[in-house]
Amino acid sequence: MNVFGVDIGGSGIKGAPVDLERGALTEERHKVLTPQPATPDGVAGCVAEVVEHFGWTGPVGVTFPGVVTGSTIRTAANVDQSWIGVDAGTLIGARLGGLPVTVLNDADAAGIAEMTFGAGRGRKGTVILLTLGTGIGSAVFVDGRLVPNTELGHLELKGHDAETRASTKAKEDEDLSWEHWATRRVRKYLAHVEMLFSPELFIIGGGVSRKADRFLPLIEGIRAEIVPAELQNNAGIVGAGMAAAGRAGA
Repeated sequence: MNVFGVDIGGSGIKGAPVDLERGALTEERHKVLTPQPATPDGVAGCVAEVVEHFGWTGPVGVTFPGVVTGSTIRTAANVDQSWIGVDAGTLIGARLGGLPVTVLNDADAAGIAEMTFGAGRGRKGTVILLTLGTGIGSAVFVDGRLVPNTELGHLELKGHDAETRASTKAKEDEDLSWEHWATRRVRKYLAHVEMLFSPELFIIGGGVSRKADRFLPLIEGIRAEIVPAELQNNAGIVGAGMAAAGRAGA
């Protein structure tokens, strides 16, 4: 069965049909820039543009960079604050002409995909996926079961929101070298998360996972195994598609 996944990010909104047998995109993903400000109406319009690019008429899964309960948005760190309290499933579904829409946290979606098709396949114990991008998303699994909406990017690190120190955006905004970012920012953040949760495995996702060889070998002193996401930055789209399939009864 093929379904459709859309991944809403702070800088881009991307989507594609997903093959649930392989956990892979069936066509090259289509991406548009996230509108600024990233208001509900503006983002919903971009989601519709992505879906309509493929002429899709079935169930759609959509990720959101914040806490999602049911399909209602509870936090909105990297998009417009007017999202808070919005029923995203109803809003986006209306823009898609009534197509069934399932909404979930973006990192949770990426984690579900990685635990099923990627680096977390078959792993027991505590596994934590972290997406490093505009912010830091997190997905925590205990023996394969998701603890939803953990949002560990907002842990305090040296008096700051962790994602303002260790995200890819922080690296770019401050023009940090790979070594400085990996050893002084990401390592300290991972050590803090490890102290709190003692995971067996960290999976590092987000767009920067494509360049894992530039920074993961520099991170030392972490007891947990650290690996890049196998689905890289497509994990959110695949996870969104999986969520849509659940809504469709697949």
